[in-house]
Amino acid sequence: MVIHVLALLAIALYLAAAGGLARPLLSGGLPLKRLALSLAAVAVLSHAGILLGMHRGALDLHFFAALSLVAFVVSALTLLVNLWRPVAALGVIVFPLTALLIVVDSFLAPPTLPHTIDWQIKLHVTVALTAFSVLSIAAALAILLAVQERALRHRQFGPWLRALPPLTLTESLLFRLIGAGFALLTLTLLTGALFVDNLFGQHLAQKSVLSIVAWLTFGTLLYGRWRHGWRGQRAVNLTLIGMAVLLLAFFGSKAVLELILHRGM
Repeated sequence: MVIHVLALLAIALYLAAAGGLARPLLSGGLPLKRLALSLAAVAVLSHAGILLGMHRGALDLHFFAALSLVAFVVSALTLLVNLWRPVAALGVIVFPLTALLIVVDSFLAPPTLPHTIDWQIKLHVTVALTAFSVLSIAAALAILLAVQERALRHRQFGPWLRALPPLTLTESLLFRLIGAGFALLTLTLLTGALFVDNLFGQHLAQKSVLSIVAWLTFGTLLYGRWRHGWRGQRAVNLTLIGMAVLLLAFFGSKAVLELILHRGM
């Protein structure tokens, strides 16, 4: 009962925060950044309580629990990024998705119990989830960057566009996040090679290959940025392609195994 109350509170706060940040789209006014981010901070704390209560404070890697955990990390990182750079518009994308995943995990998904795993695997999974979360924020920024560039090309200078951070700041932050995510993804592959037995077996072959493909995609983008100054649509496309491959690597095979084949439940 307490968990459900926390879930409803977190959902309402995430949606209210997104609404405050989306105000330029809804009414043409300025975004309520300070209020919205304060609401989101309380939502993140409530979300932490949900994860600790529902999953007994352990690392639950079942499909919907893992999605909710990733959404929590992404939302928390969104708040941290805003302490460093004013990109509150990220919350318009991140917070509603997080609210949706809380609904699924708390009210629709079957109850699960965390598996007992060794500390080495916990380290590997923690690094992997952090890498995925950082690159998820980069993908959301890439979407904002594409929207900004399209609006500028078509001279659509509405209030919502003025509410977004400058294009150069968005692009600079995008590549900083991709660099951090690439480093974490590299560490993920290294810890996987060191700690995961039979990395290319037990349904892990597809995940391993796709993770390497995503690593190569982001590595190519960073090299192109450094060597040839890649930016704009090419950067957006490669970021979204890399993120799509990583999404398949992290959750594609898990979805098939748990939701279709009903294994690992």
